[in-house]
Amino acid sequence: MNAVKRRQIFERLQAANPHPKTELEYHSPFELLVAVMLSAQATDISVNAATRQLYPVANTPEAILNLGEEKLRVYIQRIGLYKTKAKHVIQTCRILVEQHNGIVPQTRVALEALPGVGRKTANVILNTAFGQPTIAVDTHIFRIANRIGLAPGKNVLEVEQKLLKVIPKEFMHDAHHWLILHGRYICRARTPKCAECLIYDLCEYKEKAS
Repeated sequence: MNAVKRRQIFERLQAANPHPKTELEYHSPFELLVAVMLSAQATDISVNAATRQLYPVANTPEAILNLGEEKLRVYIQRIGLYKTKAKHVIQTCRILVEQHNGIVPQTRVALEALPGVGRKTANVILNTAFGQPTIAVDTHIFRIANRIGLAPGKNVLEVEQKLLKVIPKEFMHDAHHWLILHGRYICRARTPKCAECLIYDLCEYKEKAS
């Protein structure tokens, strides 16, 4: 895909949704961090349902530490892998309190040192909470990048690095959200809604619906 097409794609996505946001509900970098940690292999809907109950009770590292792992499990038990996630959240809260004064760090190295936080989660926090130009490549973005020819790659890191190179700078901050939402609702895995796609004529997917 050439640079002209790539620019047109993001111009259209921006025109349709000028201020895209994550569908995870949060009011602080810490709330976002916990929500993203809980969202692995889970839907945003299920995470939001849990955090709506959890955050009024405990929404800081100190408060969740005081809550304890067993009580935390009760709030998130309907989320997949909740036992492991509860353990990681408690461990992360302890590190934040002991090493970062209870504040979510703004560097990749420090974020990825937290239990349960990998590169994708770190990218979400850096981009969404702190406005840094990163791309968190989830299953939706990986699929779209390869399917439409935007930034083909064999693995998540390769796709991320290509996207960082080819996305025009003025679209970088919001590109992550546009692509996720497009993949979640339009360019779906099994049945892409080509008839509703606003970038249909720019897409290079060979099997797209005519």
